[in-house]
Amino acid sequence: MKKLILIFGIVAVMATGAFAQKFAFIDSDYILQNIPAFNAAQEQLDQLSAQYQKELESMYAEVEKMYQDFQAESVLLSEDMKRKREDVIITREKEYKDLQRRYFGPSGDLFKRRQALVKPIQDDVFNAVQEIANEGSYAVIFDKAGGTTLFFTNPRFDLSDQVLQKLGYKN
Repeated sequence: MKKLILIFGIVAVMATGAFAQKFAFIDSDYILQNIPAFNAAQEQLDQLSAQYQKELESMYAEVEKMYQDFQAESVLLSEDMKRKREDVIITREKEYKDLQRRYFGPSGDLFKRRQALVKPIQDDVFNAVQEIANEGSYAVIFDKAGGTTLFFTNPRFDLSDQVLQKLGYKN
């Protein structure tokens, strides 16, 4: 009976060992911050965003001034002139909102520029992680920087520096 339990225990240990999976994690923020091309792209996007924002703020100030002037002068204007001025203000507000969507919308200029500058770098990182996963036979590689909450991470299993090396960067 003892031999049967011992054999069963050995088989169970061997079976669980055969199905053991390797897990690791990366910190994509750390990786991207150590890639000069990414930092340059972020800086370029920040400058473009600031330029767009400044242009929109100027346009908004103009619309605000038009509205304030209209309110101040409305008592002196005829109904026809009031409607014309209101139409001009409404048209200008619509232009402002359209421009805002064109710059910052889901398919706006800033999004497209980000796709052109940052997406290739992110694809390179993904491909490097995929190669490391295949070479090291990892079942899962988590991203510590992403939405996944990792309560504890042992630095021994952090592959971030390996990803940077695979991409040709040294830290």
